[in-house]
Amino acid sequence: MNRIAESELILTKRGAVYHIDCRPEEIATTIITVGDPGRVKEVSKHFDKIEYRNEHREFISHTGYVGKKRITCISTGIGPDNIDIVLNELDALVNIDFETRTIKEKFTPLNIIRLGTSGSLQKEIPVDSFVAGTHGLGLDNLMNFYQLKNNEEEKQIIQAFNTHTQLSSGNVSPYISMASGNLLKHFVKDYHQGITVTCPGFYGPQGRVLRLGLAYPQLINQLTTFHFGSHRIANFEMESSAIYGLCKCLGHHAVSLNVIVANRIVKEFSKDSAAAIEHLIKHSLGIIADSNL
Repeated sequence: MNRIAESELILTKRGAVYHIDCRPEEIATTIITVGDPGRVKEVSKHFDKIEYRNEHREFISHTGYVGKKRITCISTGIGPDNIDIVLNELDALVNIDFETRTIKEKFTPLNIIRLGTSGSLQKEIPVDSFVAGTHGLGLDNLMNFYQLKNNEEEKQIIQAFNTHTQLSSGNVSPYISMASGNLLKHFVKDYHQGITVTCPGFYGPQGRVLRLGLAYPQLINQLTTFHFGSHRIANFEMESSAIYGLCKCLGHHAVSLNVIVANRIVKEFSKDSAAAIEHLIKHSLGIIADSNL
């Protein structure tokens, strides 16, 4: 087995993986990701017991229990580039032997559940409602650096999407990956379902205009009107496709659960986004704790 060099997998003096500052025993196999570092405590306040608290840069993690369920909540910060760091380092914690710097013979799968905020792209998905992403469709470039393999349905969806939007004829190379069916099945009641699009920015990449003109001024309309069979785009945000793609490549399970804080079609914003996020946390955490994930 090839040894992984110190320059490729960076460990601290206490034996923690560098960016997220966790040791293998300090994370659970069920992991909730949140973008906002301040949201970690809003999740862990519902834990019955907290074992570990770690913090480095924007990456804060709390590991503890809800009943008998061991859970880690970790902040990723904003964007697919941060997801690349967090997902690779979480995988390293369970599937690489830090003593020998070699890949373990026995693979350990993780359940990765994103709790986030997003914008609705359908009139009938209102602010303060929940969306469970059936697929992550990336307009960023992250997964083009990895060997992401698609099944036949994914190939058909992305081909239809490229034909509909013509984005791939410019400087954007969209990619797609499905949610884990084993996780998604738990989040049906009270959750809208649809494709979650991930954008590499908040302003231009999501069709917002302040002082700069847009290269793709029809993007919002193109996303809203896209359909493939029963599939449609429900919402967009800045992390899910990277989570889905990396988890597929690494062999982990992933689902992204987002509360709608803005409806971009009817131009509405939540009147109390903090309350909406708290509702998503409590409702989803109850399902996670009570299910056999």
